[in-house]
Amino acid sequence: MTNATKQLYILGHPVAHSKSPAMYNAVYERMDLPWRYDRADLATSEEARAFIAKRAYLSINVTTPYKPEAYAAATVKAATAQLAEGVNLLVAKEDQLIGYNVDGQGCVRFLEREGVDFRERAVAVCGTGPTAVSILHAAVVAGARQVLLLGRDKERTRRVLERYVETYRHLASTAISLPAPEDNHLGFAEAYEHADYKFGTYETSKNAIAQADVIIDATVLGMREGDPAPFDAALLSAGQTVMDTVYGHGETALVRAARETGCRAFDGAGMLVSQGALTATILCEIENVGNVPSYDELFDIMATAAGFSL
Repeated sequence: MTNATKQLYILGHPVAHSKSPAMYNAVYERMDLPWRYDRADLATSEEARAFIAKRAYLSINVTTPYKPEAYAAATVKAATAQLAEGVNLLVAKEDQLIGYNVDGQGCVRFLEREGVDFRERAVAVCGTGPTAVSILHAAVVAGARQVLLLGRDKERTRRVLERYVETYRHLASTAISLPAPEDNHLGFAEAYEHADYKFGTYETSKNAIAQADVIIDATVLGMREGDPAPFDAALLSAGQTVMDTVYGHGETALVRAARETGCRAFDGAGMLVSQGALTATILCEIENVGNVPSYDELFDIMATAAGFSL
């Protein structure tokens, strides 16, 4: 690796609030790497596509609304990206643009760090976009007994889940059988066979929401003050774990209701930091960087830099 400065970005709109530059720059400075992380706040899809195509970067973390553009641009797609049908990490390597989706792994890894056990649990995920599907998949790999994808439109939700299951079936049938990459997780093909996959709407799945062990909201609700919860929060009960992937906009209606009910509740700050630790690990592996701090060490550096008490 040369000593020339390499550029990294968070791409989306808006991203002025993003803590990512502080987090990543703190890690790369600690590791004495000549990498600089900045924001690319672009207002249109055309601008985003042009930015991606220029490849004037080592990597891009991609957030709303440009994950589809990143997915289309990737010349090599990791299984996580194919399953979610969306990319939130692009890495430029020689003549390839490698696409990953670390949303789900970041979310589940953070919750596990907080003591949440997904094994044999019922997990409900709100949303039908790439983030929701990525989280659903990570819950499957973590050993969930049942996963429920929730959306406003029944047919759209059914199509999204069926596409995910079909893609997973194909990948599981053609992939080399490997052991689980993390303790207490299932192997890729084993996880596919283990889980029970369900879908529904917020109105038709009230009993399932009430009985879920873990509920994760991966919708955009909560990004604006006054946004409601995606479902009737009266369905919540103490003992459930609730997470909202939104962070930085104050306590969302869902998180507030969950805490008032006695649930364990988390906003998206921990997921953001967890994704960051995983992303830094991936990049260092691709760039053959040695002596990479552990996941927990990276997490602590990034959380401190972002000003999160995690």
